Amino acid sequence: MQIRTFQLSDYRSVSELLKVALSEECCEETMSALSRQLSWDSELVLVALKDEELAGMMIGTIDHSKGYVYRIAVHPDLRRQGVGRTLVTAMNARFRQRNVQKVFVAVDKHNEMLLPFYQSLSEETLDLVTPQRPLSIVAG
Repeated sequence: MQIRTFQLSDYRSVSELLKVALSEECCEETMSALSRQLSWDSELVLVALKDEELAGMMIGTIDHSKGYVYRIAVHPDLRRQGVGRTLVTAMNARFRQRNVQKVFVAVDKHNEMLLPFYQSLSEETLDLVTPQRPLSIVAG
């Protein structure tokens, strides 16, 4: 599996992935946040490729010097194969490169069902938090 930074040529594939992996409401919110994050810092949008096909993607952001995992999406046919774990590990490495000491998972109604996944990542330093105010990439 290859993890790399989002490229403009990924846009269509990522859009299609989000449509099959997320609810309609979550997909719309995520596409909006994706656009904002890409305009601010595209290095924190990662894609996972398996056999040269898009397997998953993750949006991270830095807000007030804290790292946040905003959204993760893995193709339904490729879940439970390590795609999500690999994306989280890669995002944590990006945050460490930027001297972000604390990384949070921004919990919202769309990713509450992923809490067991995030809690299973005991070797990763992720804290679960419901932000008191919307992240910049969500608030616009």
